[in-house]
Amino acid sequence: MSNATYGKEISKVLITKEQIEKRAAELAEEINRDYEGKPLLIVCILRGGAIFLSDLFTKLRGDVELDFISLSSYGSATTSSGEVKLIKDLSTPVEGKNVLIIEDIIDTGLTLSYLIELLSARKPASVKLCSLLDKPERRKVNLQGDYVGFKIPDEFVVGYGLDYNEKYRNLPDICVLNPEVYAAK
Repeated sequence: MSNATYGKEISKVLITKEQIEKRAAELAEEINRDYEGKPLLIVCILRGGAIFLSDLFTKLRGDVELDFISLSSYGSATTSSGEVKLIKDLSTPVEGKNVLIIEDIIDTGLTLSYLIELLSARKPASVKLCSLLDKPERRKVNLQGDYVGFKIPDEFVVGYGLDYNEKYRNLPDICVLNPEVYAAK
């Protein structure tokens, strides 16, 4: 796949928008089967997960609620600080509900482990995780996604909601950021 569209800041296109849309539809079908006849609360992690959510959400059937949460462990860095900050909490109570977290990427797992622990303390019926991307080589905790779009190598990716220093979220594909972009920081 070529990066000619994006220029020198992008090393390569890893996953195209078309591949993402196809996989989002497949994941939605899995979720629909697993939650058939059961109400579901979707908890989207802002901001990165919002783009993936938009492709997934309209394909979900049944009694589906939506809420958003915002956490941070990166700031402007390319690696997690290990310290998770809750920036925006949920508006909806989760007690007794089937909760499905929507995330852009499972990386170290620290932020998601924190969130799962936080939500589990609120006594939901269940908590599961759906992530567009999974980077298992970077995992620091034992965490697996229940619904995963793509496993990717340990490269810094941007696009389709994923950012570096709040840039590149608007790229329609998942792209590998040229290390020269962030090496100077």
